[in-house]
Amino acid sequence: MEYFELMQNPELFTYLHMDVMPLENYKRLFHWLRSSYDTPFDKPFKYSVAIREKATGRFIGWCGLGVLDFLAPEKELYYLIGRDYWGNGFAFEAASALTAYAFDVIGLDRLYAKAHPDNKASLRIIEKLGFSFERVLDGLTGDDEDCNGEWLYYKKGPALWQPLHFPF
Repeated sequence: MEYFELMQNPELFTYLHMDVMPLENYKRLFHWLRSSYDTPFDKPFKYSVAIREKATGRFIGWCGLGVLDFLAPEKELYYLIGRDYWGNGFAFEAASALTAYAFDVIGLDRLYAKAHPDNKASLRIIEKLGFSFERVLDGLTGDDEDCNGEWLYYKKGPALWQPLHFPF
């Protein structure tokens, strides 16, 4: 199960307030993510897509769109790339495609992305995508409390969006 193998590197969770999960937990999470594909766009959803290296077809991460839990029904962009593939533009390429999908297909009028302030690579991706800084998160409670004071918050509206044109 290549998805599980990729997620066994604790370095991937440095900025995510998560830990490596046992196989059974990961199976439940994967099942939940797959079951959300049937959710209509106007309902709370999480759509995650695999990122595969073109040359080998190898699974190298994922990118997704879904409800921003602490600001529902707003939607967020998220991504994760395996350590061996960092710095090759894969996250930016996938995030660009899903940002285009969010605005051009789903028809969202805004999209959020968040990153830990020390995660410089993720901040570069978010800024390169044209997102604007909104605020440092504060005052969150419950499951979202870990984000307080540590995550930057970005948003992007249609007035700032320039559709990407792909040759396929």
